[in-house]
Amino acid sequence: MEDLIDIGKTFVQALRDRRGLVSVDELYAENAQSIEAVVPPVRQFRITKGREAIKGKREDWLATHDIQELDVDGPYVHPPNRFGVRFKAEVTQKETGERMTLREIAVYSVAEGKIVLEEFFMMPR
Repeated sequence: MEDLIDIGKTFVQALRDRRGLVSVDELYAENAQSIEAVVPPVRQFRITKGREAIKGKREDWLATHDIQELDVDGPYVHPPNRFGVRFKAEVTQKETGERMTLREIAVYSVAEGKIVLEEFFMMPR
């Protein structure tokens, strides 16, 4: 369980330090998957497969949003292989200038010391 806690803490700290994109290379398995609660506006699908595709998804999101505030809470561990993180972000959509508060919870599954699955649960508006 110590490995799970270490991975979770490292992941959460990377997000707090605004190193979430870099953390993908360090913490995600090559064949990791990301599942969104709904189809994101800048994408055509909910499921992203592969570490490089997950990085691309994050790059796309960062290219279209400015983050004013980010609160990351966790990890909440669920042995033997999962942890959860709560997010609250104040962001501005670059194209429209619309500012919004985003809230979501994500559950991360770990295998062989790497994140293999992330699942996002959204707070409805």
